[in-house]
Amino acid sequence: MLRSNRDKQQQYEFVSIEDLVPKDHLLRLMDRYIDFSFIDEKVKPLYCEDNGRPAVDPVMLFKMILLGYCYGIRSERQLEREIQTNVAYRWFLGLGLTDRVPDHSTISWNRRKRFKDTTIFQDIFDEIVLQAISHRMVGGRVLITDSTHLKANANKHKYTKEQVQQNTKDYLDELNAAVEADRSAEGKKP
Repeated sequence: MLRSNRDKQQQYEFVSIEDLVPKDHLLRLMDRYIDFSFIDEKVKPLYCEDNGRPAVDPVMLFKMILLGYCYGIRSERQLEREIQTNVAYRWFLGLGLTDRVPDHSTISWNRRKRFKDTTIFQDIFDEIVLQAISHRMVGGRVLITDSTHLKANANKHKYTKEQVQQNTKDYLDELNAAVEADRSAEGKKP
């Protein structure tokens, strides 16, 4: 007799989100070596302590944007959906399996209003990259082009170190374009 696995979907199970994320996952490495606590101090002047509703944790907000950047998610709506379904993303953000994911409009509003005309994104991104470099998570040792590893015909013992500046502005511009596309598709004003 054939049995359906659909019955298992309605069962309750006792699980730990910690056990569901592989030990060698990139986000575990980032969580182990990158100290995100500096974000609170950087954004403190941009938040009011005694007015308005409680804010989404700024560390979570920037971690969400970092997830979008690292995994090539080019829309805040899509980022929200991915976080809802990806256990590793939830673990990285400190969310449980049943916790509500911050709405895409919260990410967008903070990015376009609260952090507008500041260098906060670049400052935070730079600090994360510096921490990653100090833990040897980032280095210019491998060149990947078109998903093909190119082996260099060069002396492995002679090289020069160069600092390459990358701008997060391009990613933020892509997020803005996605918001405008959503607004025009819904018939809303720009």
